[in-house]
Amino acid sequence: MRDETNLLGDYVRARRELVTPEQAGIPVVGKRRVPGLRREEVAMLAGISADYYLRLEQGRDRNPSVQILESLARVLQLDDDATAYLLRLGAGKPRRRRRRKETVPAGIVKLVAALPLPALVEGRYFDVLAANALATALSPRLVAGANRLRDVFLDPAERALYADWENATMGMVAGFRESVGTDIDDPRFIELVGELCLASPRFSRLWARHDVAACEGASKHIDHPQVGGLWLNRERLGIGGTAGQTLVVYHPDPGTDSADGLALLASATQAPITPRDTTADDPTRADAERGAPAAGPDARRPAADDHRRTGSA
Repeated sequence: MRDETNLLGDYVRARRELVTPEQAGIPVVGKRRVPGLRREEVAMLAGISADYYLRLEQGRDRNPSVQILESLARVLQLDDDATAYLLRLGAGKPRRRRRRKETVPAGIVKLVAALPLPALVEGRYFDVLAANALATALSPRLVAGANRLRDVFLDPAERALYADWENATMGMVAGFRESVGTDIDDPRFIELVGELCLASPRFSRLWARHDVAACEGASKHIDHPQVGGLWLNRERLGIGGTAGQTLVVYHPDPGTDSADGLALLASATQAPITPRDTTADDPTRADAERGAPAAGPDARRPAADDHRRTGSA
């Protein structure tokens, strides 16, 4: 992966190529040699000079005003999330801070383990930091130490779980770019994106689009090999006091086939209950298990009482 030092220029160029003249209200005359809008067309529609827009794309001007960025967002037909991302790019890259290892708060670890629903904690680079047994039953790749991007794009078994893998991967990459933002100097990010760009043509194409979308709750269709199709609601809850960690919980609508399927999956994950060994508390049972005669009420009578019954001296 090449060094992405011109984030603003790369972003507006990628988005420019995705807007058609028809969408921008520009009449098409003859054959066009470039996909999307031309630079001079974007500049005209945004009310800036073509030379200034060229400097933006080439990275020779990286701090345009908010008004210019908002005009570009309008021309490039960006939604609220993408516009906010563009404004962050134009604000300049903050001083790099040393990134600490992502550690899940102890209380969240206990909460994930106690939840009766598939639950996991996801880091800002979509690393799985913690997961409960039902999440792992939903997908064996949902374990601490795994990475969601790597598994979804590179693991055939994980891909098979997604009934609509194309849309799932598009949303995931857009959410990943939103999560990372302008912090692209972290070695973890560089290694992960470089690996995926080389190993997955699909990821490389999506990454080049520069799509941005907030990671929010959504309905997911999972084709599970044991319990069949599951429609699950996925909730993403930010964890306070962490650098972008998210609690992800999957839950079905009550009374549906998906609820029954998840309940069946949950029952299969429960460990068998081992009866408590009570022999130490019950001498009678201990004697019986050693082959001794069961001690009935008469056996527990005092010896004097036995002598009277038998006539013994």
